Amino acid sequence: MPLSEHEQKLLEQLEKQLHEDDPKFANSMGSDPGRSWSTRHVVIGVLCALAGVFLLLVGVTLQNIFVGVLGFVVMGGGVYFATMRSSRGRPGSKAGAGKGGKPRSSFMSSLEERWDERRRGES
Repeated sequence: MPLSEHEQKLLEQLEKQLHEDDPKFANSMGSDPGRSWSTRHVVIGVLCALAGVFLLLVGVTLQNIFVGVLGFVVMGGGVYFATMRSSRGRPGSKAGAGKGGKPRSSFMSSLEERWDERRRGES
């Protein structure tokens, strides 16, 4: 079931707040909106990985350890490059980070008020 527009906005606000409050944790969770998958990285990485597999097979066929190890290294580098994320942030993302002080606190206070109301309603 898809989220409603209001729920999507709340989720976006919570994500922004998480990035402002604890950027290290947010980055470890991998939900940074400023980092995205790059098609170019994926294509180049997959091509390198395939070239690495080819070199590995050639090394095994020729019984040449150096070519096999080189193929393995190229294959690993290709996989690493394909899974890298580009860090192209949005143009105003750094400038707007410091402006969220007051709205964030009012947002949190409204959430706390809602939570208290729900708890009072359950009792």
